[in-house]
Amino acid sequence: MPKQTPCIAIDAMGGDHGPQVVIPGALKAARAERLSLILVGDEKILSQELKQHKTNGLDIEVVHAPEVAGMSEKPSEILRKKKNTSIEVAFRLVREGKAHGVVSAGNSGATLACGMFILGRIKGVERPALASIIPSEKGPTILIDVGANVDCKPYHLVQFGLMADVLARDVLHIEKPRVGILTIGEEEGKGNKLVREAVELFRMSSLNFIGNVEGRDIFTGKADIVVCDGFVGNIALKLMEGLAISLTKLLKAEVKKSFLARLGFLLGIRALKRFGRRIDYAEYGGAPLLGLRGIAIVCHGSSNSKAITNAVHMAATFIKNQANEHLVEGLSANRELSIFGKRALPRS
Repeated sequence: MPKQTPCIAIDAMGGDHGPQVVIPGALKAARAERLSLILVGDEKILSQELKQHKTNGLDIEVVHAPEVAGMSEKPSEILRKKKNTSIEVAFRLVREGKAHGVVSAGNSGATLACGMFILGRIKGVERPALASIIPSEKGPTILIDVGANVDCKPYHLVQFGLMADVLARDVLHIEKPRVGILTIGEEEGKGNKLVREAVELFRMSSLNFIGNVEGRDIFTGKADIVVCDGFVGNIALKLMEGLAISLTKLLKAEVKKSFLARLGFLLGIRALKRFGRRIDYAEYGGAPLLGLRGIAIVCHGSSNSKAITNAVHMAATFIKNQANEHLVEGLSANRELSIFGKRALPRS
């Protein structure tokens, strides 16, 4: 890499709010982490936004990308008709060695497609997956997949588990991660055909598979890794976020109802603030897209500046810990990636 400090390419045009939210969030992370940033997007718009902020001492470069991947556009159409979107240019910078990773709050389907097309997949990985790190009673829990793959085969779920196992060991430093599969009951045989067939494959693997887990178990810490298809995982993730937001609003409404409630709130404000941070999705920034030959952090389209800041922090942590290199090494050395693949197993 030409630069010694971590360099992150930011899809500055991505997301519902665009540069007005993405740029200040990225700048805050750059100050704290001493990062280099490459802001990718319409050069005129980005330059105007940068004038609104103090950038003294920061290593910032603007790379022009004249097109934007619309949030409602199909990834296949974006790749076919648009060749210079901000997300595509950002991934090219990583491929060319000019950046270490990408952060985007833009079209997640386009992010996945560009990542696969430009960076390529780690050998043996058939479906890159989004892994979200969720706080639980006993520490962080990895929920995978949370939206990259809505239609899966049983062996895809096993591959998700293998990727998350490397992440848990090398980034979260969990010595022997417990892996569970998300379904509708703890009892053996519960779940749809996909889950039941995946359970049989998990039992054949070397993973520390503990069996079925239910939605409530994500927060109890029963498993370190919870595996599901992206359809179920995305619904679960959005439910968690919606609940956290609603709980905060309900609490504020109750506090306003009486003097004693306000007094109690003031007495416990520090604890409540800590609780609020634990359930705030913005504290976790985004989800790493595992399985690519490069680092990509995918944020919500509605991400605020705080979420962007923490997503950039996450990318910096992955870069400094050489997480993707460890993932490549761990998966390349793991014969099970090919064993649990479409060529070795009958399709369901």
